[in-house]
Amino acid sequence: MKEMENLELQKIANEVRKDIVTAVHSAKSGHPGGSLGAADIFTYLYFEELKNIDPHDPKKPDRDRFVLSKGHCAPGLYSALAERGYFPKEDLVSLRHVGSYLQGHPNMNDTPGVDMSTGSLGQGVSVACGMALAAKLSGESYHVYTLLGDGECEEGEVWEAAMFAGDKKLDNLTVMVDYNNLQIDGTLEEVNSPLPLDRKFESFRFHVISVADGNDFDQLRAAFREAAQIKGMPTAIICRTVKGKGVSYMENNCGWHGKAPNDEEYAQAMEELKKAGEALCQK
Repeated sequence: MKEMENLELQKIANEVRKDIVTAVHSAKSGHPGGSLGAADIFTYLYFEELKNIDPHDPKKPDRDRFVLSKGHCAPGLYSALAERGYFPKEDLVSLRHVGSYLQGHPNMNDTPGVDMSTGSLGQGVSVACGMALAAKLSGESYHVYTLLGDGECEEGEVWEAAMFAGDKKLDNLTVMVDYNNLQIDGTLEEVNSPLPLDRKFESFRFHVISVADGNDFDQLRAAFREAAQIKGMPTAIICRTVKGKGVSYMENNCGWHGKAPNDEEYAQAMEELKKAGEALCQK
């Protein structure tokens, strides 16, 4: 059964990747690299992990919350939301267009399924801590998830939030780090390395789970199941991913952090993803 579940998730993730490339190409700007690398995380969250979510009732009071702290990867979030049925996939081509509800960073006021407006790096995780504490104080059972970039972890506010979460024993908070070792100007080591992430989170009283391949659904499932058993402390899941995953010329290339493919590059990317989807259908 798990093998079949994984195959279905892989097919959805491949569609999410097609949506990301299509949206960014249409916008002629955006952030494809990180969005593609985190596509499997978005897919797992919205198709398996998040509880009580309903595309027909996006503000359902008892729903689990997700905060995209690395808000520039909005194309990945939007694509997962569209695949889950929050809004029509056809609207993805309006990304970043004037008047569109799909702007370059998530806007909770306009976009169905977006739980928090984000974009200023480091701030989303703080909001997620506030949501988790609010649930504790009001006796609500929902869980809060947030996704950080590894470069984002160079922001001091991330560690202020981690100190807060550990102090308040927010066991209803799961912090994920998309650890692809690339940011806009190069590798973490070349810019301003925040490593070691695992020991830093542990020092702030987090339970830490390291995922060797954050693009593998078995490993993601095992990590989230472990996190669900943790009581009395927040959890950090550090996922090693491939930036630009699924598009050969974008993989592990920081140049694709924040630019759109031209028509020729778009055609190549879509052909590669089409072939990947066909291969999955033959399994």
